[in-house]
Amino acid sequence: MRKHLEIVPVTGLPEVATGDDLVALVGDGADLRDGDIVSVTSKIVSKAEGRLTHGTRQEAIDAELVRVVAQRGETRIVQTRHGLVMAAAGTDTSNTAPGTVLLLPVDPDESARVLRTGLKERYDVNVGVVITDTLGRPWRNGQTDLAIGAAGVRVVEDLRGTTDSHGNVLAVTEPALADEIASASELVKGKADGVPVAVLRGLEDVVLPAGEHGPGARALVRDAEQDMFSLGTREAARAAVLARSAPGGVREVDPAVWAGLLDEVDDVHLEVGDHTVTVFGDEPVAVGVIAEKLAVLLHAEGYGVTVRTGPGNEATVTFGSRSQ
Repeated sequence: MRKHLEIVPVTGLPEVATGDDLVALVGDGADLRDGDIVSVTSKIVSKAEGRLTHGTRQEAIDAELVRVVAQRGETRIVQTRHGLVMAAAGTDTSNTAPGTVLLLPVDPDESARVLRTGLKERYDVNVGVVITDTLGRPWRNGQTDLAIGAAGVRVVEDLRGTTDSHGNVLAVTEPALADEIASASELVKGKADGVPVAVLRGLEDVVLPAGEHGPGARALVRDAEQDMFSLGTREAARAAVLARSAPGGVREVDPAVWAGLLDEVDDVHLEVGDHTVTVFGDEPVAVGVIAEKLAVLLHAEGYGVTVRTGPGNEATVTFGSRSQ
């Protein structure tokens, strides 16, 4: 049982630039001991690695994403090449020169391994390293820091098969230790205090032996195929209705929503009115199918929707005010 946890901010670090030696900055700035965990904000790792690009933020997002999870206006929640699902692909325009965008490290786990190895070689300390970034969470307001890179740390504690204090067998409990470490460290780093590094002491049982880096934070990433919420509500509805699949089984969203409904249906057309869409066609079944698909799409957009059949082979979809 852990009795005590100490979290110490590493203050006085200079502004980091491309090519700077993070091993020296951290090793000289922190009083490190065996068993400590070093939490490093990803921004200084990116700066040291020269992960700056010129252009707009939207262009940077386009270059970094592998799929769009949800989009509202210009705000995009995307999956990056790292497997992370986050707003704006983790790009950042704060504290960078005008016209430049800071990207995430190419391989945050490798960056953590390099830093850990360097600290062992130069300062003879066996520490764990967690690289953090700020993310929002589904169903929760606000943001918190999570681990996007890790080395020498047990990133997950598997409690499955153990029992709780009442003797109940735990079936699914797997605390994300690396994420908990990242969030705890943010309490002393802060978003506007200019403290990008913190040291956590008291978690020696989480730190792996020297030379053993572990699976890294990549082990915390859930594949889209296993994610029950791999798309936003609107995007999931469109993907289901339009039935278009991308390689790997991940659904794509066809932007031509209205036209896409008619791709494989003959002799059906739409008449769009004020808060109504009327579907006409020769086959009543086809008309009904299109009307119901429209209702699903409009509901996903936040509208109240009703569907009623009319005389002949037609159906009218009526939608009211938006609820979101």
